[in-house]
Amino acid sequence: MLNFNLHTTTEIVFGKDIEEQIGPRLKELGAHRILVHFGGSSARTSGLLDRVEKSLFAAGLAFVELGGVSPNPKVSLVRKGIALAEREGIDFVLAVGGGSVIDSAKAIAMGVATKTDPWQFASTGTKPDTTLPVGTVLTLAASGSESSNSCVLTNEETKEKRGITSETNRPRISFLDPENTYTVSKFQTGCGIVDIMMHTLERYLTPEGGESDITDRIAEGLLIAVRDAGRRAIANPRDYEARASLMWAGSVSHNDYTGCGRKRLFPVHKLEHELSAFRDEIAHGAGLSVLFPAWALYEMKNDFPRFAQLANRVFGVEMDFHHPERTAREGILTMKRFFEEIGMPTHLAQLGIKPENYAQLAANTVRTVKGPVKSYSALDEQAIIEIYKLAE
Repeated sequence: MLNFNLHTTTEIVFGKDIEEQIGPRLKELGAHRILVHFGGSSARTSGLLDRVEKSLFAAGLAFVELGGVSPNPKVSLVRKGIALAEREGIDFVLAVGGGSVIDSAKAIAMGVATKTDPWQFASTGTKPDTTLPVGTVLTLAASGSESSNSCVLTNEETKEKRGITSETNRPRISFLDPENTYTVSKFQTGCGIVDIMMHTLERYLTPEGGESDITDRIAEGLLIAVRDAGRRAIANPRDYEARASLMWAGSVSHNDYTGCGRKRLFPVHKLEHELSAFRDEIAHGAGLSVLFPAWALYEMKNDFPRFAQLANRVFGVEMDFHHPERTAREGILTMKRFFEEIGMPTHLAQLGIKPENYAQLAANTVRTVKGPVKSYSALDEQAIIEIYKLAE
């Protein structure tokens, strides 16, 4: 097990009917003028936004609104939010929505505090050293951004999608009410299930880390819980316990807890970012459900025992100790069938990606990460194309 620092500073307020606590808690945290950042119309039509703002008003807090966040949050809206926050003297940003809204809120907060365009951090790999405090009211169990140290932005002009990782990105407080996810569509629920699983799987399947049995068991338990709760939430969207399991797992899966003692590389995320930058309509979870099994089939030869362990412990594949490669392969195919069971795509053609796009996408990926993608093996352009072929 590698040495590690675990820095999870986000306060989680979890459960039913917690919106009335938002105003008082933000006031205790020193907020005075708040930017309420949200996505589309659903936050308002569901009544959630009104309940949040009622709580802020009752606590004597001033606020302004900024809506319009789309999937794959755009740097253009972030810049608009920065200008609004500076004009209004904002000292706290509250995101009401899912991962895209939260990532956009994080970028606005860092832009205001650092006086630096957030794309400068995203494009150069530098890290902000300060930010405005951020809070979240979560409406989609998926990205884990409500407690993570990362955010992802899309530059619609250059068609690039890049992340910013910094401990300053962790929200100060997040309000998690599973009932706010009851109306999430089957497709978006499936995308969330995949995204949650990937955040742990990409920490679990890494060449960096050695023996870390306690971390493995935590990760495996989370994956099993998400698989089972995911099936129940797909079958009955108003199953509170299933929605609660997914919401809590989303936060735990991406706050670094399930990767303690292992080095985080996230090669499949890097591959997927180029897909959803290339075609904006590709949901992040859908891109991952297509690419992850293909990546695993390509890389399993470099660590058959570990892939076989995952297959046995999480997906119930009988261990073939003499031929662990058989167990590993069957585990990957079992996971792929699970993705299909919950309505997720598993072929690039389902995303509108054609063979004639492969070379450009592979070149874009290598250019974005400034060299081969770090994985079990160094994934150069030809290796990435081979993974695409496995995802056909």
